[in-house]
Amino acid sequence: MKHAAFALAGVALSLSLVWSSAQAAALRVAADPVPHAEILNYIKKIDPKLDLQVVELTSGANANELLANGDVDANYFQHVPYLKDQEKALGKTFAVAATVHIEPLGIYSHKYKDFKSLPNNATVAVPNNATNLSRALFLLQAQGLIKLNSKFTDPATTQATPKDIAENPKHLKILEIESPQIPRSLDDVDLAVINGNYALEAGLTPAKDALGLESASHNPYANILVTNPQLANDPRIKELAKDLTSPQVAEFIRKQYNGSVIPVAPQS
Repeated sequence: MKHAAFALAGVALSLSLVWSSAQAAALRVAADPVPHAEILNYIKKIDPKLDLQVVELTSGANANELLANGDVDANYFQHVPYLKDQEKALGKTFAVAATVHIEPLGIYSHKYKDFKSLPNNATVAVPNNATNLSRALFLLQAQGLIKLNSKFTDPATTQATPKDIAENPKHLKILEIESPQIPRSLDDVDLAVINGNYALEAGLTPAKDALGLESASHNPYANILVTNPQLANDPRIKELAKDLTSPQVAEFIRKQYNGSVIPVAPQS
């Protein structure tokens, strides 16, 4: 019995040490500078007991590769359709720990104030990765600029390419560019479809500056906190997920971004 008691005590001590170690270690989270890193830095202020290390992503860095290689413990920058493509490309399975906010995709122009004045044969810059390219085409369709093949009805389950444009009354020329570079192309193209985070980084206010903005209602592109399956129940991940979906953080997002970033969490 004594041996059993000592064994149980040893297991309890080991579990306690593992728990304490997990709590003590910094939680490394890779994030785009805006708005993701800004939101995480806000969490560092309101939840200092969570030792959060924000790793801001630079151009060309693949946050899912960093996560798969164990260089970070989580990332916060992407939506589910993009994650699914990444899982296929990397041959990895990740875990979604929280659904946080929506960054509506927008259509911008430095040359035209509305779509009516857009000339024929105008050039439209769109993201070149599969999920956001499809997302851009659905947005162009929603604004009446193109019409996709009738089989493309749900952006969450079907991915369109320029080959799937069935009607293009203005003969728009679709130019595929890496997402972070699109804001820089605004002076060279007629329209540009820009992800919300890159629009904010470029000094644009999506809710005010976009000629057309993606609807937040039933939007499948909510940004998520992602980790490795073995860390899904880590107390630090659980704590961060709770913070990211809290009414306090939702209120911060609403006030900080004025409708350009929309929290998924309910109103506080």
